[in-house]
Amino acid sequence: MGADMNFTMTINGKAVTGAEKFGVENPALGEVFAEAPNCTQAELDEAVAAARAALPAWRKTPIEKRKEVMLAIAGVIAQNGEELARLLTREQGKPFEQAMGDVLGGAHWFAETAKLDIPEVVSQDDDERYTVTRYEPIGVVAAIVPWNFPIILAAFKLAPALLAGNTIVLKPAPTTPLTTLKLAELIRDVVPAGVLNVVSGDDRLGPWLTGHSGIDKISFTGSTQTGRKVMEGASKELKKVTLELGGNDAAIVMPDVNVEAVAKELFWAAFQNTGQICIATKRMYVHKDIYEPLKAALVEYAKTVKVGDGSQQGTQIGPIQNKAQYQRVLDLIQDSKDKGYKFLIGGEASEVPGYFVPVTILDNPPEDARIVQEEQFGPVLPLMSFDNLDEVVSRANDTIYGLGASVWSADIAKAQEIADQLETGTVWINETQHLSPLASFGGAKQSGIGSEGGEHGLLEFCQPKTTNIRRNATFA
Repeated sequence: MGADMNFTMTINGKAVTGAEKFGVENPALGEVFAEAPNCTQAELDEAVAAARAALPAWRKTPIEKRKEVMLAIAGVIAQNGEELARLLTREQGKPFEQAMGDVLGGAHWFAETAKLDIPEVVSQDDDERYTVTRYEPIGVVAAIVPWNFPIILAAFKLAPALLAGNTIVLKPAPTTPLTTLKLAELIRDVVPAGVLNVVSGDDRLGPWLTGHSGIDKISFTGSTQTGRKVMEGASKELKKVTLELGGNDAAIVMPDVNVEAVAKELFWAAFQNTGQICIATKRMYVHKDIYEPLKAALVEYAKTVKVGDGSQQGTQIGPIQNKAQYQRVLDLIQDSKDKGYKFLIGGEASEVPGYFVPVTILDNPPEDARIVQEEQFGPVLPLMSFDNLDEVVSRANDTIYGLGASVWSADIAKAQEIADQLETGTVWINETQHLSPLASFGGAKQSGIGSEGGEHGLLEFCQPKTTNIRRNATFA
């Protein structure tokens, strides 16, 4: 791939330069460094038509052949991992090693998803009747991917959709389209023409895609606010949807943990990928008996962490990915200042170029503070003290979100008891952010509809069809 900075869309297996272009910034510099095609309505129509035309043959392709294609995609990603990761760092901002994790995580997701099989359920098999439910592809899938993990989150959608026999139109985020476009270029000879189409564009493209009459299913990852709009648009034609949306994940830290041992893990639970993870810890509730020593340990560790350009050696936390999100994070910090909340570290925007916010930790803001109630999606963490277990569970659950949560304790049985009371799609005990291609992941409340991963995620891309065969009919 090298230094090639020419980016094209992939439509019907061919390169499409696009009639229009838009700029892509390096968030570490706040400067445009490349251009991507800005898909027009006509080009989108072409992509959807290509997916529709490729559907009959792909759905008839034996599942073992579809698995071979998925494994081939995984191989291409792995073989080009370093080049893709370097490009991803430039457009997304994350440190190179984390970019490699995103890219190789995508390869892993394709390979592991290929181990799944589509179930067939026999509900009756007797002298009277044979009833079987099989799962067929839904049709043409619109896959819409956010900017925080462009490659692995694309794989979350593409792998099960392809395995199930669907064809796809994939849209990466307008601020991080380049690595996805390059990946599509690399696999043009691996995937049959029209089966996977990749289009890039600015903010006009998403509504065009989700509202397109040729789309049967929408798989969207992004904010809850945008998810509501996607669902509203899908309702006009009753398109099927999977929505993986925002979170305000709580961590509950019990008094029996080893403070020095757990501080580093708790720090990265909140600040990995500059806090730009839907399942990052957004609120941390610490038992009063260890609140003072743990907050001190977190601040001391934060002082050792290097924030900077992700392409530079030793960088651990990169910039906020885009200007709009940068301004939102600064607004939340300013609101906390205006309200007089105490800052343990950080709280000031960096004066260097780019969208940098230093690690920021707040000390016991009130429960109704915006920084507690809203999803910050940046390197800002409120710490809150608790002393009553029922109360802290209630506080953790008092949110419109229900994506994930974590419990930290030396007493696993007690931690499980707490986890069982948390109203979320996923709970981690003594870890966080672990996801598996073989396990379901989805949100409760307004954190989403449906799931990704495992058999549940695979069936999100399938239409069940039940066949009843009446046996011994006298007229047969």
